[in-house]
Formats: sequence, structure tokens, C-alpha cells
Amino acid sequence: MTDAQPSVEIRTIAYTVSADYLASVGGDFDARGVDDAVLDRLNADLPEGVEVRRDGRVFATPELVATAREIDFDQLLTGMDLDQILAEHGR
Repeated sequence: MTDAQPSVEIRTIAYTVSADYLASVGGDFDARGVDDAVLDRLNADLPEGVEVRRDGRVFATPELVATAREIDFDQLLTGMDLDQILAEHGR
């Protein structure tokens, strides 16, 4: 979805990996890279026309507003292989 398309803000979600979690698993990670990867994977799992932006705001095209409101973002986030994402973004 581009900014040129009309869109409706649905909600805001927290998708970033906390510094406490990164510290608990040990190692040195590119935190921005980890957050970018989580955001990319999250958006890849969403229907086209629904998008989570970097600031955590969720937008949908008008015809997908009801669908977007029913998405279980917590389930999508907990279903990600965070260990794999961390492995890909070590320093």
C-alpha cells in the first residue's frame, strides 16, 4: 500500500523487540535490523491493502477495514521465528 492510496487508520501495535529481550538472549544484535525484519515479515503475512508502518500504526484500504480489525496481530507476532530473525541480524 502506498501513501497515495486512500487508507484508514485501524489501530497501533507494538512490534519492536524489546531491549530487555535482546539482553536476555545474549549476544550483540542489530536492533534496527531485527525490528525491520519483524515489520517486513508481519506485513508479508497481512492481506494486500493492510499495512503496519514503522511507527506501529496499522492502515487498511476502505474495503479491508473490517478484515483489518479482525486480525490477531499478537498471534502473528508470537508465531514468528524470532530466533531465526536474531540469527540473521547478529553483529
